[in-house]
Amino acid sequence: CGGGGGGTKRGPKTAGGSRKRRGQDKADDGSAPPQKRWFRQRAHVNPLSHNDAFDYPLRPADVDWSEHYPDYYPVDGSAPAPALREAAAAGVQMADVGCGFGGLTMALAPLFPDRLVLGMEIRDKVAEYVRLRIAAERQRVGTHGNAAVVKTNAMKYLPCLLRRGQLSHLFFCFPDPHFKAKNHKRRIISPTLLAEYAYVLRPGGRLYTVTDVRELGEWMARHCAAHPALRRLSDDE
Repeated sequence: CGGGGGGTKRGPKTAGGSRKRRGQDKADDGSAPPQKRWFRQRAHVNPLSHNDAFDYPLRPADVDWSEHYPDYYPVDGSAPAPALREAAAAGVQMADVGCGFGGLTMALAPLFPDRLVLGMEIRDKVAEYVRLRIAAERQRVGTHGNAAVVKTNAMKYLPCLLRRGQLSHLFFCFPDPHFKAKNHKRRIISPTLLAEYAYVLRPGGRLYTVTDVRELGEWMARHCAAHPALRRLSDDE
């Protein structure tokens, strides 16, 4: 993800484009939350394939966070309100990888109003649903200004978005189990990827995994326990 020069890089192109869906216009103007039925997409995506097309930054300094957190990073370049400056300086502190339809991302934002929460989702329709869901809450009740979502492939581009030691919390909730042994390399928890997660976590930061698949749960626990930068939390912690 390093390399010289700034800017963003364009991923491979796919045929076709997104179309405005019924019910989306209501969410855009804040009159109602988006309807999930218009944003359905296949549940499983191969994260190692090259069939995803989106702009991604070459390094964290290239990310324009004003697009995602306008209250914290005003588009005119001015300083945010005093109460928001500390969170803006810290940047994103909580990341929900594979956020799906945004349940955890939406729940974390009001619980931690002094931290920026970022959902990451590889499926474009699902990421758009979460974006509209956040926009609707901002318009309707004035909350979730500290929440955002990006369409990205965290298995490839996480260090392009987040600085070293930036995160306090990193969540992996119900990731794709990729049951077949030949597909285990697609799993979101692996020795190689754990090194990247440890890189973006601050000292004392926490990585959480949740699954309803016993074999995957044991896989994730085993690999996390074996990584030298991580230790399992005690029940009291």
